[in-house]
Amino acid sequence: MLKKPKGTEDILPVNIDKWHYVEDTARAVLDSYNFKEIRTPLFESIDLFKRSVGNTTDIVSKEMYDFMDKGDRHLALRPEGTAPIVRAYIEHKLHGPEHPQPLKVYYMEPMFRYERPQAGRQRQFHQLGIEVFGSTNPSTDVEGIALAMDLFDELGLSNLSLHINSLGKPDERENYRNALIEYFTPLKDQLSEDSQRRLEDNPMRIIDSKDKRDKALAESAPVILDFLGEESQKHFDEVQAFLKALNIPFTVTPTIVRGLDYYQDTIFEILATDDSIGAQSTVCGGGRYDGLVEQLGGPKTPGFGFGIGLERLILLLENQEVDMPESEGLDVFVMSLGEEANMMTLQVVQAARKDGLVADRDYLNRSMKSQFKTADKLNATLVITIGEQEVQTGKVQVKHQGTGKQTEIAFDDLMADFMGEYRKLTVDTSAIDKYFGGKY
Repeated sequence: MLKKPKGTEDILPVNIDKWHYVEDTARAVLDSYNFKEIRTPLFESIDLFKRSVGNTTDIVSKEMYDFMDKGDRHLALRPEGTAPIVRAYIEHKLHGPEHPQPLKVYYMEPMFRYERPQAGRQRQFHQLGIEVFGSTNPSTDVEGIALAMDLFDELGLSNLSLHINSLGKPDERENYRNALIEYFTPLKDQLSEDSQRRLEDNPMRIIDSKDKRDKALAESAPVILDFLGEESQKHFDEVQAFLKALNIPFTVTPTIVRGLDYYQDTIFEILATDDSIGAQSTVCGGGRYDGLVEQLGGPKTPGFGFGIGLERLILLLENQEVDMPESEGLDVFVMSLGEEANMMTLQVVQAARKDGLVADRDYLNRSMKSQFKTADKLNATLVITIGEQEVQTGKVQVKHQGTGKQTEIAFDDLMADFMGEYRKLTVDTSAIDKYFGGKY
Protein backbone atom coordinates (compact mmCIF):
# COMPACT_ATOMS: atom_id res chain seq x y z
CA MET A 1 0.00 0.00 0.00
CA LEU A 2 1.34 3.40 -0.96
CA LYS A 3 1.73 5.86 1.91
CA LYS A 4 2.53 9.54 2.26
CA PRO A 5 6.25 10.42 2.38
CA LYS A 6 7.87 10.62 5.80
CA GLY A 7 7.60 14.09 7.27
CA THR A 8 4.39 15.02 5.47
CA GLU A 9 0.79 15.09 6.65
CA ASP A 10 -2.58 14.83 4.94
CA ILE A 11 -4.96 17.57 6.04
CA LEU A 12 -8.24 15.68 6.06
CA PRO A 13 -11.76 17.16 5.71
CA VAL A 14 -12.42 16.49 9.41
CA ASN A 15 -9.56 18.88 10.32
CA ILE A 16 -9.80 21.48 7.58
CA ASP A 17 -12.11 23.77 9.56
CA LYS A 18 -9.23 24.48 11.97
CA TRP A 19 -7.01 25.51 9.09
CA HIS A 20 -9.71 27.72 7.60
CA TYR A 21 -10.26 29.35 11.00
CA VAL A 22 -6.56 30.20 11.36
CA GLU A 23 -6.20 31.34 7.75
CA ASP A 24 -9.37 33.44 7.75
CA THR A 25 -8.49 35.04 11.10
CA ALA A 26 -4.98 35.80 9.84
CA ARG A 27 -6.27 37.41 6.65
CA ALA A 28 -8.66 39.61 8.64
CA VAL A 29 -5.84 40.82 10.91
CA LEU A 30 -3.47 41.31 7.97
CA ASP A 31 -6.13 43.30 6.10
CA SER A 32 -6.49 45.60 9.11
CA TYR A 33 -2.75 46.32 8.87
CA ASN A 34 -3.06 46.93 5.09
CA PHE A 35 -0.93 43.95 4.01
CA LYS A 36 -1.50 42.42 0.56
CA GLU A 37 -0.95 38.78 -0.36
CA ILE A 38 1.91 37.65 -2.62
CA ARG A 39 2.50 34.15 -4.01
CA THR A 40 5.80 32.89 -5.38
CA PRO A 41 6.84 29.62 -7.12
CA LEU A 42 7.21 26.42 -5.15
CA PHE A 43 10.79 26.05 -6.42
CA GLU A 44 13.56 28.54 -7.15
CA SER A 45 17.19 28.53 -8.27
CA ILE A 46 19.31 27.04 -5.51
CA ASP A 47 21.61 30.06 -5.80
CA LEU A 48 18.85 32.27 -4.40
CA PHE A 49 18.95 30.46 -1.06
CA LYS A 50 22.73 30.06 -1.00
CA ARG A 51 23.18 33.81 -1.47
CA SER A 52 20.47 34.85 0.99
CA VAL A 53 20.07 32.25 3.73
CA GLY A 54 23.79 31.44 3.73
CA ASN A 55 25.91 28.43 2.75
CA THR A 56 26.81 27.68 6.37
CA THR A 57 23.25 27.52 7.69
CA ASP A 58 21.63 24.15 8.37
CA ILE A 59 18.92 24.99 5.85
CA VAL A 60 21.35 25.20 2.93
CA SER A 61 23.99 22.73 4.11
CA LYS A 62 21.69 19.92 5.28
CA GLU A 63 17.97 20.53 4.85
CA MET A 64 17.14 21.74 1.33
CA TYR A 65 15.37 19.56 -1.20
CA ASP A 66 17.41 20.36 -4.31
CA PHE A 67 17.42 18.72 -7.74
CA MET A 68 18.49 19.11 -11.36
CA ASP A 69 15.57 19.62 -13.75
CA LYS A 70 15.39 18.42 -17.37
CA GLY A 71 17.02 21.63 -18.53
CA ASP A 72 20.02 20.90 -16.28
CA ARG A 73 19.09 23.75 -13.93
CA HIS A 74 19.89 23.34 -10.23
CA LEU A 75 16.68 24.11 -8.35
CA ALA A 76 15.45 23.82 -4.77
CA LEU A 77 12.04 23.48 -3.19
CA ARG A 78 11.35 26.64 -1.19
CA PRO A 79 12.71 26.17 2.39
CA GLU A 80 11.68 29.64 3.64
CA GLY A 81 9.59 32.56 2.46
CA THR A 82 11.68 35.73 2.57
CA ALA A 83 14.25 35.10 -0.17
CA PRO A 84 11.69 34.30 -2.93
CA ILE A 85 9.73 37.45 -2.07
CA VAL A 86 12.90 39.56 -2.18
CA ARG A 87 13.62 38.01 -5.59
CA ALA A 88 10.11 38.93 -6.77
CA TYR A 89 10.51 42.44 -5.29
CA ILE A 90 13.65 42.98 -7.38
CA GLU A 91 12.48 41.21 -10.55
CA HIS A 92 9.15 43.04 -10.78
CA LYS A 93 10.53 46.38 -9.58
CA LEU A 94 8.08 46.53 -6.70
CA HIS A 95 10.19 49.40 -5.34
CA GLY A 96 8.95 51.62 -8.18
CA PRO A 97 6.73 54.69 -7.74
CA GLU A 98 3.64 52.87 -9.02
CA HIS A 99 3.68 50.64 -5.92
CA PRO A 100 2.76 52.03 -2.49
CA GLN A 101 5.76 52.41 -0.21
CA PRO A 102 6.69 50.92 2.11
CA LEU A 103 5.55 47.73 0.38
CA LYS A 104 3.70 45.47 2.84
CA VAL A 105 3.02 41.89 1.73
CA TYR A 106 2.20 38.54 3.31
CA TYR A 107 2.24 34.90 2.26
CA MET A 108 0.70 31.60 3.39
CA GLU A 109 2.48 28.83 1.54
CA PRO A 110 4.08 25.38 1.94
CA MET A 111 7.82 25.15 2.65
CA PHE A 112 10.17 22.15 2.51
CA ARG A 113 13.08 21.16 4.74
CA TYR A 114 14.66 17.76 5.20
CA GLU A 115 14.76 17.56 8.98
CA ARG A 116 13.74 15.10 11.66
CA PRO A 117 9.92 15.01 11.81
CA GLN A 118 8.33 15.68 15.20
CA ALA A 119 5.21 17.25 16.62
CA GLY A 120 4.70 20.63 14.99
CA ARG A 121 7.66 20.17 12.63
CA GLN A 122 7.38 18.38 9.29
CA ARG A 123 9.42 18.15 6.10
CA GLN A 124 6.58 19.81 4.23
CA PHE A 125 5.11 22.53 6.43
CA HIS A 126 3.04 25.65 5.97
CA GLN A 127 4.22 29.10 6.91
CA LEU A 128 2.47 32.43 7.34
CA GLY A 129 4.79 35.40 7.01
CA ILE A 130 4.97 39.12 6.38
CA GLU A 131 7.58 41.27 4.64
CA VAL A 132 7.88 45.07 4.72
CA PHE A 133 10.24 46.82 2.28
CA GLY A 134 11.42 50.41 2.34
CA SER A 135 11.30 51.56 5.96
CA THR A 136 14.13 51.91 8.50
CA ASN A 137 11.71 53.35 11.06
CA PRO A 138 11.84 51.29 14.27
CA SER A 139 8.06 51.63 14.44
CA THR A 140 7.97 49.26 11.44
CA ASP A 141 9.65 46.62 13.59
CA VAL A 142 7.15 47.21 16.38
CA GLU A 143 4.18 47.19 14.01
CA GLY A 144 5.24 43.75 12.76
CA ILE A 145 5.59 42.44 16.30
CA ALA A 146 2.24 43.98 17.28
CA LEU A 147 0.59 42.33 14.27
CA ALA A 148 1.81 38.90 15.39
CA MET A 149 0.64 39.51 18.95
CA ASP A 150 -2.75 40.76 17.71
CA LEU A 151 -3.14 37.62 15.59
CA PHE A 152 -2.41 35.33 18.52
CA ASP A 153 -4.79 37.32 20.71
CA GLU A 154 -7.52 37.14 18.06
CA LEU A 155 -7.05 33.37 17.83
CA GLY A 156 -7.50 33.08 21.59
CA LEU A 157 -3.99 31.95 22.55
CA SER A 158 -2.51 32.58 25.98
CA ASN A 159 0.76 31.99 27.83
CA LEU A 160 2.98 33.61 25.21
CA SER A 161 6.10 35.67 25.80
CA LEU A 162 7.93 38.07 23.49
CA HIS A 163 11.74 38.05 23.42
CA ILE A 164 13.77 40.63 21.50
CA ASN A 165 17.41 41.20 20.68
CA SER A 166 19.59 43.19 18.30
CA LEU A 167 22.30 41.82 16.00
CA GLY A 168 23.51 45.29 15.07
CA LYS A 169 24.97 46.22 11.68
CA PRO A 170 26.98 43.71 9.60
CA ASP A 171 30.38 44.97 10.81
CA GLU A 172 29.21 44.80 14.45
CA ARG A 173 27.89 41.31 13.87
CA GLU A 174 31.23 40.30 12.33
CA ASN A 175 33.11 41.64 15.35
CA TYR A 176 30.80 39.63 17.58
CA ARG A 177 31.35 36.53 15.46
CA ASN A 178 35.11 36.84 15.86
CA ALA A 179 34.72 37.29 19.62
CA LEU A 180 32.68 34.08 19.81
CA ILE A 181 35.29 32.14 17.86
CA GLU A 182 37.97 33.42 20.21
CA TYR A 183 35.87 32.46 23.25
CA PHE A 184 34.73 29.00 22.12
CA THR A 185 37.92 27.76 20.43
CA PRO A 186 39.65 26.74 23.68
CA LEU A 187 36.40 24.99 24.68
CA LYS A 188 35.84 23.21 21.37
CA ASP A 189 36.25 19.69 22.77
CA GLN A 190 33.46 20.37 25.29
CA LEU A 191 30.95 21.47 22.64
CA SER A 192 28.35 19.25 21.00
CA GLU A 193 29.21 17.75 17.62
CA ASP A 194 26.96 20.23 15.80
CA SER A 195 28.48 23.21 17.61
CA GLN A 196 32.01 22.01 16.89
CA ARG A 197 31.10 22.03 13.22
CA ARG A 198 29.53 25.49 13.50
CA LEU A 199 32.43 27.08 15.39
CA GLU A 200 34.28 28.42 12.35
CA ASP A 201 31.36 28.86 9.96
CA ASN A 202 28.43 30.04 12.09
CA PRO A 203 29.43 30.41 15.77
CA MET A 204 26.33 32.47 16.62
CA ARG A 205 24.26 29.31 16.34
CA ILE A 206 26.11 27.93 19.36
CA ILE A 207 24.50 30.65 21.48
CA ASP A 208 20.96 29.36 20.91
CA SER A 209 21.89 25.66 20.90
CA LYS A 210 19.49 23.46 22.86
CA ASP A 211 22.28 21.06 23.87
CA LYS A 212 22.92 21.19 27.63
CA ARG A 213 26.70 21.24 27.16
CA ASP A 214 26.52 24.18 24.77
CA LYS A 215 24.05 26.09 26.96
CA ALA A 216 26.34 25.81 29.98
CA LEU A 217 29.35 27.10 28.04
CA ALA A 218 27.34 29.87 26.39
CA GLU A 219 26.37 31.40 29.73
CA SER A 220 29.74 33.16 29.95
CA ALA A 221 30.12 33.89 26.24
CA PRO A 222 30.33 37.46 24.87
CA VAL A 223 26.97 39.23 24.48
CA ILE A 224 25.98 40.78 21.14
CA LEU A 225 24.53 43.88 22.83
CA ASP A 226 28.04 44.84 23.97
CA PHE A 227 29.09 45.17 20.32
CA LEU A 228 26.36 47.56 19.13
CA GLY A 229 27.36 50.91 17.69
CA GLU A 230 25.59 54.18 18.43
CA GLU A 231 23.11 53.90 15.52
CA SER A 232 22.21 50.28 16.28
CA GLN A 233 21.78 51.01 19.98
CA LYS A 234 19.53 53.98 19.22
CA HIS A 235 17.34 51.84 16.95
CA PHE A 236 17.05 49.10 19.57
CA ASP A 237 16.28 51.60 22.34
CA GLU A 238 13.45 53.06 20.25
CA VAL A 239 12.01 49.61 19.53
CA GLN A 240 11.85 49.00 23.27
CA ALA A 241 10.29 52.40 23.92
CA PHE A 242 7.62 51.86 21.25
CA LEU A 243 6.76 48.38 22.60
CA LYS A 244 6.30 49.91 26.05
CA ALA A 245 4.11 52.66 24.55
CA LEU A 246 1.83 49.94 23.12
CA ASN A 247 1.81 48.03 26.43
CA ILE A 248 3.38 44.97 24.81
CA PRO A 249 5.44 43.10 27.44
CA PHE A 250 8.84 41.87 26.29
CA THR A 251 12.15 40.50 27.53
CA VAL A 252 15.54 41.45 26.09
CA THR A 253 17.19 38.07 25.47
CA PRO A 254 20.75 38.27 24.06
CA THR A 255 20.83 34.53 23.31
CA ILE A 256 18.30 34.92 20.49
CA VAL A 257 20.30 35.04 17.26
CA ARG A 258 18.00 33.44 14.63
CA GLY A 259 19.45 30.94 12.16
CA LEU A 260 19.62 32.90 8.92
CA ASP A 261 22.55 35.01 7.72
CA TYR A 262 20.50 37.94 6.43
CA TYR A 263 19.26 39.25 9.80
CA GLN A 264 20.61 42.44 11.38
CA ASP A 265 19.41 44.90 14.04
CA THR A 266 16.05 43.91 15.58
CA ILE A 267 15.23 40.21 15.86
CA PHE A 268 12.46 38.64 17.94
CA GLU A 269 10.77 35.40 18.91
CA ILE A 270 7.38 34.70 20.46
CA LEU A 271 7.42 31.61 22.66
CA ALA A 272 4.80 29.40 24.27
CA THR A 273 5.56 29.41 27.99
CA ASP A 274 3.36 26.53 29.18
CA ASP A 275 4.93 23.52 27.41
CA SER A 276 1.89 23.37 25.12
CA ILE A 277 4.10 22.28 22.23
CA GLY A 278 7.04 20.83 24.13
CA ALA A 279 10.58 21.68 23.03
CA GLN A 280 9.32 23.41 19.88
CA SER A 281 8.22 26.45 21.85
CA THR A 282 8.86 29.15 19.23
CA VAL A 283 5.62 30.00 17.42
CA CYS A 284 6.84 33.14 15.61
CA GLY A 285 10.25 34.54 14.74
CA GLY A 286 11.66 37.25 12.56
CA GLY A 287 13.49 40.52 12.37
CA ARG A 288 15.16 43.13 10.20
CA TYR A 289 17.18 42.36 7.06
CA ASP A 290 18.24 45.73 5.68
CA GLY A 291 21.00 44.41 3.41
CA LEU A 292 19.28 41.47 1.73
CA VAL A 293 17.68 43.24 -1.25
CA GLU A 294 20.98 44.83 -2.20
CA GLN A 295 22.79 41.53 -1.62
CA LEU A 296 20.53 39.84 -4.21
CA GLY A 297 21.10 42.54 -6.84
CA GLY A 298 18.39 45.06 -6.03
CA PRO A 299 18.54 48.65 -4.85
CA LYS A 300 19.54 49.45 -1.28
CA THR A 301 16.29 48.71 0.56
CA PRO A 302 15.57 48.03 4.23
CA GLY A 303 13.33 45.10 5.13
CA PHE A 304 11.54 43.52 8.06
CA GLY A 305 9.53 40.31 8.37
CA PHE A 306 8.49 37.28 10.39
CA GLY A 307 7.35 33.71 9.90
CA ILE A 308 4.81 31.54 11.75
CA GLY A 309 4.65 27.76 11.29
CA LEU A 310 0.98 26.93 10.87
CA GLU A 311 1.27 23.28 11.93
CA ARG A 312 2.90 24.39 15.17
CA LEU A 313 0.32 27.13 15.63
CA ILE A 314 -2.60 24.72 15.20
CA LEU A 315 -0.95 22.25 17.59
CA LEU A 316 -0.69 25.05 20.14
CA LEU A 317 -4.36 25.96 19.68
CA GLU A 318 -5.36 22.33 20.19
CA ASN A 319 -3.14 21.81 23.24
CA GLN A 320 -4.40 25.01 24.86
CA GLU A 321 -7.94 23.76 24.09
CA VAL A 322 -8.86 26.96 22.30
CA ASP A 323 -12.44 26.78 21.08
CA MET A 324 -12.17 26.79 17.29
CA PRO A 325 -15.42 27.10 15.32
CA GLU A 326 -16.47 24.09 13.31
CA SER A 327 -18.40 24.01 10.07
CA GLU A 328 -21.94 25.26 10.50
CA GLY A 329 -23.23 22.37 8.43
CA LEU A 330 -25.73 22.30 5.61
CA ASP A 331 -28.69 24.58 5.11
CA VAL A 332 -30.47 21.89 3.12
CA PHE A 333 -30.12 18.14 2.63
CA VAL A 334 -32.36 16.49 0.02
CA MET A 335 -33.36 12.85 0.44
CA SER A 336 -34.02 11.11 -2.86
CA LEU A 337 -36.20 7.98 -2.87
CA GLY A 338 -36.37 5.97 -6.10
CA GLU A 339 -35.18 6.60 -9.65
CA GLU A 340 -38.17 8.81 -10.55
CA ALA A 341 -37.11 11.35 -7.91
CA ASN A 342 -33.57 11.74 -9.25
CA MET A 343 -34.25 14.64 -11.63
CA MET A 344 -36.44 16.64 -9.22
CA THR A 345 -33.85 16.10 -6.46
CA LEU A 346 -31.13 17.45 -8.73
CA GLN A 347 -33.25 20.51 -9.60
CA VAL A 348 -34.05 21.27 -5.94
CA VAL A 349 -30.41 21.03 -4.83
CA GLN A 350 -29.21 23.26 -7.65
CA ALA A 351 -31.96 25.81 -6.94
CA ALA A 352 -30.88 25.97 -3.30
CA ARG A 353 -27.24 26.47 -4.28
CA LYS A 354 -28.16 29.10 -6.83
CA ASP A 355 -29.92 31.08 -4.11
CA GLY A 356 -26.81 31.00 -1.93
CA LEU A 357 -27.60 28.10 0.39
CA VAL A 358 -25.26 25.25 1.29
CA ALA A 359 -26.98 22.13 -0.03
CA ASP A 360 -26.29 18.49 -0.75
CA ARG A 361 -28.25 15.32 -1.51
CA ASP A 362 -28.16 11.55 -1.44
CA TYR A 363 -26.66 9.93 -4.52
CA LEU A 364 -26.52 6.31 -3.38
CA ASN A 365 -30.20 5.33 -3.21
CA ARG A 366 -29.92 4.46 0.46
CA SER A 367 -32.80 3.84 2.86
CA MET A 368 -34.59 6.74 4.55
CA LYS A 369 -33.00 5.77 7.86
CA SER A 370 -29.49 5.94 6.39
CA GLN A 371 -30.21 9.23 4.67
CA PHE A 372 -31.52 10.81 7.90
CA LYS A 373 -28.32 9.69 9.63
CA THR A 374 -26.31 11.41 6.91
CA ALA A 375 -28.36 14.59 7.34
CA ASP A 376 -27.61 14.50 11.07
CA LYS A 377 -23.86 14.01 10.46
CA LEU A 378 -23.89 16.97 8.10
CA ASN A 379 -25.82 19.06 10.63
CA ALA A 380 -28.48 20.00 8.09
CA THR A 381 -31.07 22.61 9.08
CA LEU A 382 -33.75 21.46 6.66
CA VAL A 383 -34.29 17.99 5.22
CA ILE A 384 -36.36 17.78 2.05
CA THR A 385 -37.81 14.42 1.05
CA ILE A 386 -38.60 13.65 -2.61
CA GLY A 387 -40.04 10.29 -3.59
CA GLU A 388 -42.51 8.94 -6.14
CA GLN A 389 -45.48 10.67 -4.45
CA GLU A 390 -43.73 14.06 -4.41
CA VAL A 391 -42.92 13.73 -8.10
CA GLN A 392 -46.59 13.04 -8.91
CA THR A 393 -48.07 15.81 -6.71
CA GLY A 394 -45.38 18.44 -7.37
CA LYS A 395 -45.06 19.04 -3.64
CA VAL A 396 -42.09 18.16 -1.43
CA GLN A 397 -41.86 17.31 2.27
CA VAL A 398 -39.69 19.64 4.38
CA LYS A 399 -38.56 18.84 7.90
CA HIS A 400 -36.89 21.31 10.26
CA GLN A 401 -34.23 19.28 12.09
CA GLY A 402 -34.15 21.63 15.08
CA THR A 403 -37.82 21.24 15.94
CA GLY A 404 -38.84 18.03 14.22
CA LYS A 405 -41.78 19.91 12.63
CA GLN A 406 -42.67 19.02 9.06
CA THR A 407 -44.57 20.76 6.27
CA GLU A 408 -45.23 20.56 2.55
CA ILE A 409 -44.08 23.10 -0.06
CA ALA A 410 -44.88 23.27 -3.76
CA PHE A 411 -41.97 22.38 -5.99
CA ASP A 412 -42.62 25.47 -8.16
CA ASP A 413 -42.44 27.76 -5.11
CA LEU A 414 -39.06 26.36 -4.17
CA MET A 415 -37.71 26.75 -7.67
CA ALA A 416 -38.98 30.35 -7.89
CA ASP A 417 -37.52 31.58 -4.59
CA PHE A 418 -35.70 28.96 -2.60
CA MET A 419 -34.05 31.50 -0.30
CA GLY A 420 -37.41 33.10 0.47
CA GLU A 421 -38.93 29.79 1.44
CA TYR A 422 -35.89 28.91 3.52
CA ARG A 423 -36.16 32.17 5.45
CA LYS A 424 -39.83 31.57 6.14
CA LEU A 425 -38.99 28.25 7.67
CA THR A 426 -35.96 29.30 9.69
CA VAL A 427 -36.20 33.02 10.49
CA ASP A 428 -39.65 34.58 10.22
CA THR A 429 -41.66 33.45 13.28
CA SER A 430 -45.07 34.29 11.81
CA ALA A 431 -44.31 32.12 8.81
CA ILE A 432 -43.06 29.40 11.13
CA ASP A 433 -46.43 29.52 12.93
CA LYS A 434 -48.18 29.23 9.60
CA TYR A 435 -46.15 26.28 8.45
CA PHE A 436 -45.59 24.45 11.72
CA GLY A 437 -48.60 25.51 13.76
CA GLY A 438 -46.76 26.79 16.82
CA LYS A 439 -43.78 28.77 18.05
CA TYR A 440 -40.50 27.11 19.03
